[in-house]
Amino acid sequence: MGRLDGKVALITGGARGQGEQEARLFAAEGARVVITDVLDEGKQTAADIGTTATFHHHDVTSEAEWTSIVEAVLEEHGQLDVLVNNAGILAISPLVMTTEADYRRVIDVNQIGTFLGMKAVVPHMVERQQGSIINISSVAGLMGSPGMIAYGASKWAVRGMTKSVALEVAPFGVRVNSIHPGIIETPMLEEFEKWGIMSSVMERVPIGRKAEATEVARLALYLASDDSAYSTGSEFVVDGGITA
Repeated sequence: MGRLDGKVALITGGARGQGEQEARLFAAEGARVVITDVLDEGKQTAADIGTTATFHHHDVTSEAEWTSIVEAVLEEHGQLDVLVNNAGILAISPLVMTTEADYRRVIDVNQIGTFLGMKAVVPHMVERQQGSIINISSVAGLMGSPGMIAYGASKWAVRGMTKSVALEVAPFGVRVNSIHPGIIETPMLEEFEKWGIMSSVMERVPIGRKAEATEVARLALYLASDDSAYSTGSEFVVDGGITA
């Protein structure tokens, strides 16, 4: 018996990285999984998982697309139990090198995308008096990170939005939590390599290694399952000790 038997989960940014591993693990634990992404390689991810997974091309910055995706999920499955707001982008640059367009792009995907996702699914979850929303923030949403003004701002916002919405929907049986990953082995780390700062970043990790994306997925599984029924409005950190 799987920990997510009978549940339907929507995972944004599910084509690769953390989102892909979340999708694979959720499906293995009994969930029907809807993967969305702007990267159409998500079709192959869904095909690899099998008949319990489907893929939709999805720009999380578009409210109209959020409405369409949620309508499609409800038409196909009749319910939506879990939302993982995983889609996100990283841009590293000092304040004076960050253009307004650069800043707005990160905010649009990481912050506005999460806002729109919660707004799209909450009415259905409230109506059913159940649901779990998992917002992927970052350790950059818990502490200052030089060279990451846009990313840090977006991830602090995700942390704050999580708490606000958690308080709004708790009386209706809906839970909202945030996950704060540290250095995870995903394509996003290419940005650190580009700036030549990976070795200095790793010096800040007490455990002394990068995490695998599956290690974040296991935490998301806990929050998606009924095992975490009394957890809401909280930060769950998987960072190898960076913020200790």
